[in-house]
Amino acid sequence: MSETSQYVVTGMTCEHCVTSVTEELQEVDGVTGVAVDLASGGVSVTSDQPLSETAVRAAVEEAGYSLA
Repeated sequence: MSETSQYVVTGMTCEHCVTSVTEELQEVDGVTGVAVDLASGGVSVTSDQPLSETAVRAAVEEAGYSLA
């Protein structure tokens, strides 16, 4: 069963930012899809298991951004 979680990432300003966040989030165990809306900072993460917000936060920070 897949789950979708919504987050807001701050600090993204360009498509490179979107790519960085997407790549880091795709490395989190269980993540099957990532969709980022640059204009709003919204990030939708689809996974095949419940995600730890700590793991999501760590991935976003590794990309150089922050969860709102």
